[in-house]
Amino acid sequence: MKILEILCFILLETTMDTYGLIIAVLSIVGLWMVFKKCGVQGWWALIPYARSYKLGVCAGRESEGRFLAVLDLLSALVGGLSLYVFTDPDTTVGIFFLFIAFFMATMTVIYTIRVYSGLCEVFGRTKWWVPVAVFFEWIPLLVFGFLPKFQPQWTVQELQSEAANFFSGSKAAVLDNGLTVNLEERTAREFFKKKYLLRDIHMYIQPGHMVLLLGGSGAGKTTYLNAVNGYEKAKAEVVLNGTNMYKHYKEMQYDIGFVPQLDLMRGSDNVLRTLLDAAALRLPKDFSAADRKARVEEVMKIFGLTPVKNNLVSKLSGGQRKRLSIAMEFISNPSLFILDEPDSGLDGVMARELFQQLRKIADQGKIIIVITHTPDRVIDLFDDVIVLAKDAKRTGRLAYFGPITEAREFFGKEKMEEIVKSINREEEGGEGRADEFILKYAEVQHG
Repeated sequence: MKILEILCFILLETTMDTYGLIIAVLSIVGLWMVFKKCGVQGWWALIPYARSYKLGVCAGRESEGRFLAVLDLLSALVGGLSLYVFTDPDTTVGIFFLFIAFFMATMTVIYTIRVYSGLCEVFGRTKWWVPVAVFFEWIPLLVFGFLPKFQPQWTVQELQSEAANFFSGSKAAVLDNGLTVNLEERTAREFFKKKYLLRDIHMYIQPGHMVLLLGGSGAGKTTYLNAVNGYEKAKAEVVLNGTNMYKHYKEMQYDIGFVPQLDLMRGSDNVLRTLLDAAALRLPKDFSAADRKARVEEVMKIFGLTPVKNNLVSKLSGGQRKRLSIAMEFISNPSLFILDEPDSGLDGVMARELFQQLRKIADQGKIIIVITHTPDRVIDLFDDVIVLAKDAKRTGRLAYFGPITEAREFFGKEKMEEIVKSINREEEGGEGRADEFILKYAEVQHG
């Protein structure tokens, strides 16, 4: 039963049973504590209808909370009218009001799910609390409100921060050479609600540049890469060497090399067969068998795989497997090369050798974008850095893009790992300065 309905019964029904009274009190007390944790004055829990709106604000679902408050008010009115209507012998009117009541109850359930889904996200809890809230709202309110380990990851004041609501409105220039990304938003649907994963990210990357992609957990690094390579399209304009990749995806897909963190190679194949299969898939159909083999031999030489070309994939070392997975994507000679943690599982020596090879590829006029969790051991090999940060609404935003040397000055940090720490939230072991740098970068861009 919704809290506002319970309070109405408290105020209007002097014969309310003891169980209902206990549930009402427990719900109000739990809601009071949830409000206090989220930065809202607790006494709002005593105000019918308004408290549904305030709960939506705490959950980062303000519009849903507002609609839920209206539904609660209308439900009370329809309920009162129904008592009068059902005394009338005209059953047609009664059925009409019954239909209206059913519709409003359904909408109330839907919007309750949305609000509590947001509250689970705020408190960093699994969504199984949502069905509990629909049927026994007082339970999650008491648990979220009183247990010390249940703490909101952000407050209402943070949700309403300037950075979370700021949008630059600017776009990067589209040039004939290089990569231009003008990403307005990347969204997903959650309980019929549009959720923003990325927003307001604009940049131009020059040919021959090797770019580091930084950001804390959940900042949207992989989502951004998937949007750039067209695997998960966003509301964006992505132009590579003068061609719009979204509009001409089939023609451009082999001009982009993407190496995921986990390789998908068959261990029972040898290196040569693996690369020949990749060549058959990624090279144009007019390539002859001799041309494909020649390209494979060339790529094996570039990545130092010629001595092990007859070795089974399952027998390769970690460094050799990484080089092979990169070589498979390099077969088509892409202009844009994207790698998600290519040094995962490699020691410092092997990792540096791998990044030195990537540096040589970039020097051929290619664009390389890399995610790595140990950037400082190879930072001298990069030209630029992209820093993504979660704003107060947990949306991935651009906190910086530019040369490595200027990034150190911008953040006041010498190491890249210190930069990530500065934008991470305090509960994640960081300094909680993401919004500060999002705004600062926007100011720099606007002069």
